[in-house]
Amino acid sequence: MQESSKKEAKRIGFAMLGGLIIGLLIHQFGMGSYSEYVKPLGTIFIRLLKMVIVPLVFSSIYMSMLNLGTPEALGSMGRKAVAYYFCTTAIAVFFGLIFVNLIQPGVGAELGGAGLSGLSAEMANKVQGQQGLYQTVLGVLIDAIPSNPAAALANATVLQIIVFAIFMGIVALYNTEKSKAVSNVMASLEEMSLALTHAIMKFAPIGIFVLMIDVMAKSGFSAIVSLSKYIATVVIGLTCHAAFLLFVACTRAKKSPIFILKGLSAPLFTAFSTSSSAATLPITMTSVEENLGVNKATVKFVLPLGATINMDGTALYESVAAIFIAQAYGIDLTLAQQVIIFMTASLAAIGAAAIPGAGLITMSIVLGAVGLPLEGIGLILAVDRLLDMFRTTVNVFGDAVGTIVVDSLMKDDDR
Repeated sequence: MQESSKKEAKRIGFAMLGGLIIGLLIHQFGMGSYSEYVKPLGTIFIRLLKMVIVPLVFSSIYMSMLNLGTPEALGSMGRKAVAYYFCTTAIAVFFGLIFVNLIQPGVGAELGGAGLSGLSAEMANKVQGQQGLYQTVLGVLIDAIPSNPAAALANATVLQIIVFAIFMGIVALYNTEKSKAVSNVMASLEEMSLALTHAIMKFAPIGIFVLMIDVMAKSGFSAIVSLSKYIATVVIGLTCHAAFLLFVACTRAKKSPIFILKGLSAPLFTAFSTSSSAATLPITMTSVEENLGVNKATVKFVLPLGATINMDGTALYESVAAIFIAQAYGIDLTLAQQVIIFMTASLAAIGAAAIPGAGLITMSIVLGAVGLPLEGIGLILAVDRLLDMFRTTVNVFGDAVGTIVVDSLMKDDDR
């Protein structure tokens, strides 16, 4: 691992811890509103990271097509990545179902002011307007094809950008001479995007420090205490799944757990504080390649794909939340209904945007699949932002491990 990466991860870790402590103290003294004065610094940091996403993803996917050499290699890598991500998402949901049934956090829970009133008007409309699972999955497949690539780039629609870049890369692969000028531009754009990412990371400790202050100053301990069993269930499930992913990573990379966790410390800290796997993507790409030694071509293709379709933490969280809501309302779910939750949470997580709070919207799909009241979302609103930090961290860790696994499988094929 590079010395600069180790120092960077330490600075981020200290900043996150400092922000957490100061934020809790501010909340304790009833001064939570004062966090608004420093919050803009955190917002600027997230926007700086998002600024790099479009040029980095587009150029990286395009160049990975050329570096793979043949469309067959792309097909092989793509199949392995998608299969791995689907399997680990299903495993994550399975962990969630086990712990929520063992701990039963919703039994005896106070309903209080449950309802959608706590949501913003815009998000409440999105939740109420969610369609069924079939329409949602079909919509994801159709929406993956950009009718206007320029609009996809302008709106930072990552899945559409990936699909467009794949098509352009394949065309370039078959027309090497004609595409030479564009390929040179893409190679330069990729290098510039990575250099810009490194520069932005110098600002990371300040941005993360401020973000942690804002979150903890507003939430404090009150909501955490009242929903402690629910929080514990989600966190235990996420921890067990992360341990499973770490075991897989160690097995495939033939590295120690400490080495892998140190190599990924910067993106994991960033994911925890920003609650956005999309914003963390540039940092994850540089860390996986530079610190863990994963092949550049694999990183450039598999990680952006994972940040778009792989949501292990979100899927686990949604399965736990759905059954928690059923328990809180005194609704006994049959085994068949829990199987439906298992399938729905696994697939709905794919459609979740890689942004803070997206899990609340796809949650309505899971609840609707087994006839649970949408108003139950109001039960978990108070701690959703806190749990979003944990599940996003697992999402990012799952993306990184997926890249390690696919890279090792591609090397096995070469032997």
